[in-house]
Amino acid sequence: MVDTAAFLWTLLTALLVHVTSAQLHPASPATYRRLPSLREQAVIQDEWRDDRVAGIPALLNKYSIPAWLIVQREYAEDTLWWSIKDATEYAPHRRMVLLFHTNTSSLVGQPNPLRWVDNTGAVWPALRAALHAYDPRRIALNTDKNIAFGGGLHVGEYEALAEALGELWMERTVNEPMLGIEYVATRVPGQLQYYRDLQETTWALVEEAFSERVITPGLTSTEDVEWWYREKMLLLNVTTWNHPRVSVITPESFPGWEGTQNVIQEGDLIHVDFGITAMGLNTDVQHMAYVLRTSQGETDAPAGLKEGLKKANRMQDIVLETMEAGKTGNEVLKEDLDQMKAEGIEGQIYCHPIGDFGHSAGAVIGFTNLPVFVPTLGELHILPNTYYSIELYAYSFVPERNETLRFRVEENAYWDGDEGRWKFVYGRQERLHLINATHPDLVPPFVVQF
Repeated sequence: MVDTAAFLWTLLTALLVHVTSAQLHPASPATYRRLPSLREQAVIQDEWRDDRVAGIPALLNKYSIPAWLIVQREYAEDTLWWSIKDATEYAPHRRMVLLFHTNTSSLVGQPNPLRWVDNTGAVWPALRAALHAYDPRRIALNTDKNIAFGGGLHVGEYEALAEALGELWMERTVNEPMLGIEYVATRVPGQLQYYRDLQETTWALVEEAFSERVITPGLTSTEDVEWWYREKMLLLNVTTWNHPRVSVITPESFPGWEGTQNVIQEGDLIHVDFGITAMGLNTDVQHMAYVLRTSQGETDAPAGLKEGLKKANRMQDIVLETMEAGKTGNEVLKEDLDQMKAEGIEGQIYCHPIGDFGHSAGAVIGFTNLPVFVPTLGELHILPNTYYSIELYAYSFVPERNETLRFRVEENAYWDGDEGRWKFVYGRQERLHLINATHPDLVPPFVVQF
């Protein structure tokens, strides 16, 4: 007799896999996408910034805070500086004080933020005068102890501010890290098309790096490939927020540095973790490649390696299915781990927001060292209209190698409000990159220049 409940569960799981897995590994090779000129990029970035700043009064009203004060100095900038500055600014000048407000009372129609740049002390009487006229009941300062995007006020600046404002105003100061978190996390219209271009360029870098254009088995080292990434990014007029990490995957290669100083050989499973930075946005991906044993006539990766990647893809499906705005990161993590257990999948999840920063503002879903519950950052709620990096690994036994490996993948996703689901910005890796040292139409081996 057919077990009806089991049959329905199997059918439902298959349907869910089909819906999410419709976002396939791109059918065509990625290409390097040409970005606007730097001058044009600056205009676009400032428009994005202006769109977000225009939403600050509503954000302040949401948390019943009439004023938000950011105080910083050159080389002692607040974390939020990088998300509120002009595209052509590289550091605050002298002491810079910003007062965001709700555009009410005495500040109706005034610039938002009010902005002072000073190294004489004249800023303090001007700030006190503005506060006396505005008379805010609560003033947010970025003094949070646990969240970087709400804790960027340096100690020296806090002490200078407290001395200048006195007890009257300091008694009204409050800590509300969600102001910084929501401001930084919010996407703006028109941004996605450029972010998708950055993602495709990231993929194009991986596809070229994990090919015979760059790797000659027996000669090229993992470090050679890392520095190829760095040099190539400069040629593309992009940079990075973390040094590329290329490794040969072994049971001991994560966490830690095992396999990161190896000469790449035929039969190796290799991995990269890196991202690029441009237009105030960051990407973060992890892909894997197999080095074919061409000397033995091998033309495809072993089935056991393909199966491991499939398990990691299924874990990605599970995460995207459970990530709902309003849930905490820890709630999503628990649901994911429960579903993995029900399906017999072992692995670990450690997803994070991305965008303005490589590890950006918002709820995290697991950490490598906190696999089941994350204090503070895991207790934040998932926000809509933002970007996430879906980062995880699946354990899978590879019979051809008689060992269990971690299949580590990472792709960036966004919330599609029209379809009501998370989608990958460009795609996800569902096929191992194959390195074939005898491919006839490629350029000579890559040489590292010193």
